[in-house]
Amino acid sequence: MVDTDTQTRYISAILLAAGLSTRMGRLKPLLPWMGSTLLEYQLRQLSFSPVDEIVLVLGHEAEKLRTYAETVPDIRVVVNPSYKEGRSTSVVAGVKALGGRPSAILVLSVDQPRPAGVISQVIEAHQGGTAEITIPTFEGRRGHPTVFDGGLIEELKAISEEAQGLREVVSRDPERVHEAEVSSQVIYLDLNTPEDYRRGIEVFRGL
Repeated sequence: MVDTDTQTRYISAILLAAGLSTRMGRLKPLLPWMGSTLLEYQLRQLSFSPVDEIVLVLGHEAEKLRTYAETVPDIRVVVNPSYKEGRSTSVVAGVKALGGRPSAILVLSVDQPRPAGVISQVIEAHQGGTAEITIPTFEGRRGHPTVFDGGLIEELKAISEEAQGLREVVSRDPERVHEAEVSSQVIYLDLNTPEDYRRGIEVFRGL
């Protein structure tokens, strides 16, 4: 890990894997994905990217998922006891668990599989610009993950379900948002249902 006292471009990532997987009908982080589980795949891809710190937020079936997370080194695991109250509670738990003073914070859900190359493109676009928030786009449509400037950490800690979570931070001032065009439609993938899962596998097979 990089020393945050000396690192001026320290990138933290928060991976959310706390949900109930209700619409999928099975535990999404353990879905088979590219030779491993969805959780292991995403943790490894984050570790292959320019990210310096990875915080994994668990909730539902936390102890079962923790054993899979341990297959990837240097992961900080935090359990969100309020995960049933919504995604924003997991974002807040992840932000509060960050170490040091990150210059940027990337937020991604485990059901949004992203290869390291795409993650790197978004991070590099953020570092190369002056905007406080960077959102990837493909053919003019927004996707994930979003990167937030470290100076927004207090705003991120204050989000709530009632105020639409991260959307409130993004929509507060459109002038501080940069849309960065990336080279892949994978930024759209969001595996909520079995059909989403099947479609996602097809997309990845075509990469």
